[in-house]
Amino acid sequence: MAKTSPARFIQEVRQEASKVTWPTRKETGISTAMVFVMVIIAAIFFLLVDQLLSYGVKLIFGLGG
Repeated sequence: MAKTSPARFIQEVRQEASKVTWPTRKETGISTAMVFVMVIIAAIFFLLVDQLLSYGVKLIFGLGG
């Protein structure tokens, strides 16, 4: 594999970066909000599953109060 000079490497990186379609501020905000919403939904789901399993284990083994 041929070695690339640092100047050539920087030139190629800039060339590739110019091809990227960057999201707008609005798109980034919407995506961030959706991530937070999904995290909250997942947290509530796992809380409910954990509580249900905990109740089931206590019921079956008679543990806890």
